[in-house]
Amino acid sequence: MDQYVIGLDFGTGSVRAVVVNVNTGKEEASKVAYYQRWAAGKYCDAAQNQFRQHPLDYIEGLETAVTGALAQLPAGTGKKVMGIGIDTTGSTPCAVDQEGMPLALQDKFTENPNAMFILWKDHTAVGEAEEINKLAKEWENDFTKYEGGIYSSEWFWAKILHIFRKDEKVRKAAYSWVEHCDWIPALLTGTQKPSLLKRSRCAAGHKAMWHQEWGGLPDEEFLMALDPLLKGLRERLFSTTYTADQPAGSLTKEWAERLGLNPGIAVAVGAFDAHMGAVGGQITEETLVKIMGTSTCDIMVAAPEVIGDKLIPGICGQVDGSVLPGFIGLEAGQSAFGDIYAWLKELLSWPLEAILPEIGVINKRTADELEAKIAEQILPKLTEEAEKLDPTETGLIALDWLNGRRTPDADQTLKGAIIGLTLGTTAPRIFRALVEATVFGAKAIVDRFRREGVEINQVVAMGGIAQKNDFVMQITADVLEIPIKVAKSEQTCALGAAMFGAVAAGLYTSISEAQEKMGSGFSKTFYPREKFAKIYRELYAEYLKLGKTLEADLRRLG
Repeated sequence: MDQYVIGLDFGTGSVRAVVVNVNTGKEEASKVAYYQRWAAGKYCDAAQNQFRQHPLDYIEGLETAVTGALAQLPAGTGKKVMGIGIDTTGSTPCAVDQEGMPLALQDKFTENPNAMFILWKDHTAVGEAEEINKLAKEWENDFTKYEGGIYSSEWFWAKILHIFRKDEKVRKAAYSWVEHCDWIPALLTGTQKPSLLKRSRCAAGHKAMWHQEWGGLPDEEFLMALDPLLKGLRERLFSTTYTADQPAGSLTKEWAERLGLNPGIAVAVGAFDAHMGAVGGQITEETLVKIMGTSTCDIMVAAPEVIGDKLIPGICGQVDGSVLPGFIGLEAGQSAFGDIYAWLKELLSWPLEAILPEIGVINKRTADELEAKIAEQILPKLTEEAEKLDPTETGLIALDWLNGRRTPDADQTLKGAIIGLTLGTTAPRIFRALVEATVFGAKAIVDRFRREGVEINQVVAMGGIAQKNDFVMQITADVLEIPIKVAKSEQTCALGAAMFGAVAAGLYTSISEAQEKMGSGFSKTFYPREKFAKIYRELYAEYLKLGKTLEADLRRLG
């Protein structure tokens, strides 16, 4: 009899549910549910780098995605689902009460952004991150050393401290804090109470300075020295963490009825989207997996004996079991990738939004349709024209720090730049320079790993850009000078989550076995072209030189 698992992938703007056949790995059905409040732009202020998400978006999206996917399959399929795996963005923490309920689900906090989940790309805690880094370097034990030695404003403690300082009401009401990837499994299994829910090794190790060496989270003395407002919070958090192949609990009767599933099926411990995506992309040792979307996450695994006592500086952590149990998971990435292309599209779309509706030559409906159709074609047309250019033609060098820098050496205070503009510079030339800049940022990550003795023999790419933009992928291969395989599945994060759901349900004995049985393989491979690789070696050197020259000035701007 066919058996199925569900992989849930909570992304930046939507949640995806994929129903996977355990025996064949075939993705039988999928459904994307968009967050309604997020789509309306609520609770966010891009000018202040504030990006918050309401827990109701997650709850409503979860139900819509799962029931929508199952509705595409024969009646009764839901009763053949044996397990659920979950990934989310991160670090995306939220303040909760003693019952584990996000404060935003209480009437008095329902419209308060500080009581909501603080999305990964929220950079309001830059100041707090700087304080953490300064104190950690002065402390006898540097709690950031397994997180690349630089703590980011995108991460757990910086965000908590920022909210505690900014909002006294939230601080007093917050019994504990929970990551998005921990809360969803807890919600589905009825284990939301902070004392009951199982915390993700992935989230805790990469973002919360958790490590076995010091018995869990940073000690109370360190946190009190950082700010007395943190007094007592540590004991209301956690000391134990779990890898994602472990069950978080069993699906409750209430959620089974809402989703059309059997109560009691296994729900796996959650983890971050990139880490589960790497598993869905069949990660192995000496393979760099790139999840290429609005930002990038770069994931590797290495045996403990390979890493030894080595501390890799400037990355986003090295954590035992955060990707594959038994291996050290290594994370890096870029704070903006596709977001940079989207920024240029929005910039060029401004007249359509600001002027077209006011001209009056055509009615509003026609104007809206025209605006939508033109906006939809901007990036494809830019890609088409930029691809015709020789890399030496643009005369431009850009820096890809439009949303700060994640890796190597996190610094969210940095800004982007484009150098070499003239009256002859065209939009396609700017677009090509931005594409090259994002790929140069990717190469800086590869160089850091290699410099620290971590071998990279192949690259696996996944995500929207890898699937849809051959131009960007070919430049990536040319710059990295490594063949790049593109994962066949369009939902590798959800597929990876499904693999963990299968193991948590006992359908497979290990993640490696689940990968072998459920992996989807690869759809295409991009090979480096020596002619372009040679040119990009020179342009990359210019990129590094420009970054070094402008870094201090760009940090001061804005």
